[in-house]
Amino acid sequence: MDAAQSRTAEAAPATASAFRTAAKADVPAVVELIESAYRGDASRVGWTTEADLLDGQRTDPEGVAAVLDAEHGRLLLAERDGVLVACCQLEHRGDHAYFGMFAVRPERQGGGLGKAVMAEAERFAREEWGADEMHMTVIRQRDDLIAWYERRGYARTGRMTPFPYGDERFGVPRRADLEFELLIKPLT
Repeated sequence: MDAAQSRTAEAAPATASAFRTAAKADVPAVVELIESAYRGDASRVGWTTEADLLDGQRTDPEGVAAVLDAEHGRLLLAERDGVLVACCQLEHRGDHAYFGMFAVRPERQGGGLGKAVMAEAERFAREEWGADEMHMTVIRQRDDLIAWYERRGYARTGRMTPFPYGDERFGVPRRADLEFELLIKPLT
Protein backbone atom coordinates (compact mmCIF):
# COMPACT_ATOMS: atom_id res chain seq x y z
CA MET A 1 0.00 0.00 0.00
CA ASP A 2 1.45 3.36 -0.98
CA ALA A 3 1.16 6.55 1.13
CA ALA A 4 -1.96 7.80 -0.72
CA GLN A 5 -3.74 4.46 -0.24
CA SER A 6 -2.74 4.45 3.43
CA ARG A 7 -4.22 7.93 3.96
CA THR A 8 -7.42 6.88 2.15
CA ALA A 9 -7.75 3.77 4.32
CA GLU A 10 -7.24 5.85 7.47
CA ALA A 11 -9.87 8.37 6.36
CA ALA A 12 -12.45 5.68 5.49
CA PRO A 13 -15.42 5.53 7.86
CA ALA A 14 -15.39 2.96 10.66
CA THR A 15 -18.34 1.20 9.06
CA ALA A 16 -16.10 0.26 6.11
CA SER A 17 -14.45 -2.41 8.27
CA ALA A 18 -15.09 -6.08 7.52
CA PHE A 19 -15.84 -8.43 10.42
CA ARG A 20 -14.84 -12.08 10.71
CA THR A 21 -14.17 -14.73 13.32
CA ALA A 22 -10.52 -15.26 14.26
CA ALA A 23 -8.62 -18.43 13.40
CA LYS A 24 -5.49 -19.94 14.97
CA ALA A 25 -3.31 -18.21 12.38
CA ASP A 26 -4.55 -14.83 13.71
CA VAL A 27 -3.20 -15.35 17.25
CA PRO A 28 0.12 -13.45 16.84
CA ALA A 29 -1.58 -10.46 15.18
CA VAL A 30 -4.30 -10.35 17.86
CA VAL A 31 -1.70 -10.42 20.66
CA GLU A 32 0.21 -7.58 18.98
CA LEU A 33 -2.99 -5.53 18.52
CA ILE A 34 -4.06 -5.92 22.16
CA GLU A 35 -0.59 -5.11 23.48
CA SER A 36 -0.38 -2.01 21.26
CA ALA A 37 -3.71 -0.70 22.56
CA TYR A 38 -3.02 -1.15 26.28
CA ARG A 39 0.65 -1.43 27.18
CA GLY A 40 3.86 0.51 26.75
CA ASP A 41 4.59 3.84 25.12
CA ALA A 42 3.00 2.83 21.81
CA SER A 43 -0.37 2.58 23.58
CA ARG A 44 -0.18 6.25 24.59
CA VAL A 45 -1.01 7.24 20.99
CA GLY A 46 -4.60 6.23 21.76
CA TRP A 47 -6.75 6.91 24.80
CA THR A 48 -7.32 3.32 26.02
CA THR A 49 -3.83 2.84 27.43
CA GLU A 50 -3.39 1.17 30.80
CA ALA A 51 0.31 2.07 30.88
CA ASP A 52 -0.12 4.26 33.98
CA LEU A 53 -1.81 1.40 35.87
CA LEU A 54 0.00 -1.70 34.66
CA ASP A 55 3.33 -2.77 33.23
CA GLY A 56 4.07 -6.09 31.57
CA GLN A 57 1.79 -7.88 29.17
CA ARG A 58 -1.98 -7.56 28.66
CA THR A 59 -2.32 -10.99 27.07
CA ASP A 60 -0.24 -13.72 25.48
CA PRO A 61 -0.62 -16.29 22.68
CA GLU A 62 -1.90 -18.91 25.13
CA GLY A 63 -4.60 -16.57 26.42
CA VAL A 64 -5.80 -15.68 22.93
CA ALA A 65 -5.70 -19.33 21.84
CA ALA A 66 -7.83 -20.24 24.89
CA VAL A 67 -10.49 -17.77 23.70
CA LEU A 68 -10.46 -19.43 20.28
CA ASP A 69 -10.78 -22.87 21.87
CA ALA A 70 -13.68 -21.91 24.16
CA GLU A 71 -16.75 -23.98 23.36
CA HIS A 72 -19.16 -21.06 23.65
CA GLY A 73 -16.87 -18.28 22.51
CA ARG A 74 -15.95 -16.23 19.51
CA LEU A 75 -13.12 -13.79 18.81
CA LEU A 76 -14.44 -11.13 16.46
CA LEU A 77 -11.93 -9.32 14.24
CA ALA A 78 -12.38 -6.06 12.34
CA GLU A 79 -10.20 -5.54 9.29
CA ARG A 80 -9.77 -2.66 6.91
CA ASP A 81 -8.07 -3.38 3.60
CA GLY A 82 -6.92 -6.75 4.96
CA VAL A 83 -5.26 -5.20 8.03
CA LEU A 84 -6.40 -6.10 11.55
CA VAL A 85 -7.64 -2.89 13.21
CA ALA A 86 -9.80 -4.09 16.13
CA CYS A 87 -10.98 -7.17 18.00
CA CYS A 88 -13.21 -8.35 20.82
CA GLN A 89 -14.02 -11.56 22.64
CA LEU A 90 -17.59 -12.81 22.99
CA GLU A 91 -18.62 -15.68 25.24
CA HIS A 92 -22.14 -17.09 25.47
CA ARG A 93 -23.02 -17.56 29.15
CA GLY A 94 -26.65 -18.66 29.19
CA ASP A 95 -28.96 -15.64 29.15
CA HIS A 96 -26.12 -13.18 28.66
CA ALA A 97 -22.92 -12.75 26.69
CA TYR A 98 -19.55 -11.63 28.03
CA PHE A 99 -17.63 -8.93 26.10
CA GLY A 100 -13.88 -8.74 26.60
CA MET A 101 -10.43 -8.56 25.01
CA PHE A 102 -11.59 -5.38 23.25
CA ALA A 103 -8.86 -3.51 21.40
CA VAL A 104 -8.65 -0.88 18.66
CA ARG A 105 -5.35 0.15 17.09
CA PRO A 106 -4.21 3.29 18.94
CA GLU A 107 -3.93 5.37 15.76
CA ARG A 108 -7.52 4.38 14.83
CA GLN A 109 -9.08 5.26 18.20
CA GLY A 110 -11.55 8.11 18.38
CA GLY A 111 -12.94 7.64 14.87
CA GLY A 112 -15.95 5.44 15.53
CA LEU A 113 -14.33 2.06 14.95
CA GLY A 114 -14.81 0.97 18.58
CA LYS A 115 -18.52 1.86 18.40
CA ALA A 116 -18.86 -0.19 15.21
CA VAL A 117 -17.14 -3.23 16.76
CA MET A 118 -19.30 -2.99 19.88
CA ALA A 119 -22.48 -2.70 17.79
CA GLU A 120 -21.52 -5.79 15.79
CA ALA A 121 -20.73 -7.72 18.99
CA GLU A 122 -24.08 -6.76 20.52
CA ARG A 123 -25.93 -7.65 17.31
CA PHE A 124 -24.25 -11.05 17.18
CA ALA A 125 -24.94 -11.83 20.86
CA ARG A 126 -28.59 -10.83 20.51
CA GLU A 127 -29.38 -12.38 17.11
CA GLU A 128 -27.15 -15.48 17.10
CA TRP A 129 -27.23 -16.44 20.77
CA GLY A 130 -30.46 -14.81 21.94
CA ALA A 131 -28.59 -13.06 24.77
CA ASP A 132 -30.67 -10.64 26.84
CA GLU A 133 -27.67 -8.75 28.26
CA MET A 134 -24.03 -8.02 27.58
CA HIS A 135 -21.66 -8.18 30.56
CA MET A 136 -18.11 -6.89 30.81
CA THR A 137 -15.57 -6.14 33.49
CA VAL A 138 -13.47 -2.97 33.48
CA ILE A 139 -10.74 -1.83 35.85
CA ARG A 140 -12.74 0.50 38.11
CA GLN A 141 -10.00 3.14 38.06
CA ARG A 142 -10.57 3.61 34.30
CA ASP A 143 -13.12 6.43 34.69
CA ASP A 144 -12.74 7.66 31.09
CA LEU A 145 -13.28 4.19 29.65
CA ILE A 146 -16.23 3.44 31.95
CA ALA A 147 -17.80 6.77 30.92
CA TRP A 148 -17.39 5.75 27.25
CA TYR A 149 -19.22 2.47 27.96
CA GLU A 150 -21.94 4.31 29.90
CA ARG A 151 -22.57 6.52 26.87
CA ARG A 152 -23.20 3.28 24.95
CA GLY A 153 -25.82 2.04 27.41
CA TYR A 154 -23.72 0.07 29.90
CA ALA A 155 -24.48 0.55 33.59
CA ARG A 156 -22.15 0.23 36.54
CA THR A 157 -23.26 -2.44 39.00
CA GLY A 158 -20.93 -1.77 41.93
CA ARG A 159 -20.04 -5.50 41.83
CA MET A 160 -16.27 -5.82 42.08
CA THR A 161 -13.82 -8.65 41.59
CA PRO A 162 -10.17 -8.45 42.61
CA PHE A 163 -7.36 -7.90 40.14
CA PRO A 164 -5.25 -11.09 39.83
CA TYR A 165 -2.21 -9.74 41.70
CA GLY A 166 0.78 -12.06 41.40
CA ASP A 167 -0.28 -13.47 38.01
CA GLU A 168 1.94 -11.64 35.53
CA ARG A 169 -0.07 -13.05 32.61
CA PHE A 170 -2.42 -10.11 33.28
CA GLY A 171 0.25 -7.48 33.84
CA VAL A 172 2.34 -6.07 36.65
CA PRO A 173 0.27 -3.59 38.70
CA ARG A 174 1.71 -0.18 39.41
CA ARG A 175 -0.70 0.35 42.33
CA ALA A 176 -2.26 -1.81 45.04
CA ASP A 177 -5.96 -0.92 44.70
CA LEU A 178 -6.91 -2.30 41.27
CA GLU A 179 -10.15 -4.22 40.88
CA PHE A 180 -12.69 -4.94 38.16
CA GLU A 181 -16.26 -3.65 38.09
CA LEU A 182 -19.05 -5.48 36.29
CA LEU A 183 -20.91 -3.38 33.69
CA ILE A 184 -24.15 -4.61 32.12
CA LYS A 185 -26.23 -3.55 29.11
CA PRO A 186 -29.67 -4.92 28.20
CA LEU A 187 -29.76 -6.14 24.59
CA THR A 188 -33.53 -6.48 24.24
